[in-house]
Amino acid sequence: MARKTVQVVDLITFANIALARTDAEATIGFKQGICTMVEKAMFLADNYNGFRFLDSNQTQPYTMGHVSRQYYFPKDRK
Repeated sequence: MARKTVQVVDLITFANIALARTDAEATIGFKQGICTMVEKAMFLADNYNGFRFLDSNQTQPYTMGHVSRQYYFPKDRK
């Protein structure tokens, strides 16, 4: 099987869309999984640039507000 490389920007774009979802399928566990995956990928690629909460009034850990976030793109994005 051929090996394929995923662009970090594409991964962040997908994650940001999924983390902004508000439907019943977008549970805390679903969003936590996306956060874990995208952060691991960004750290491995040395491209982590932080995130912001979508609602700065809801940032307590283990809540929907804590995992509803938007990741920033790498600084060297072209």
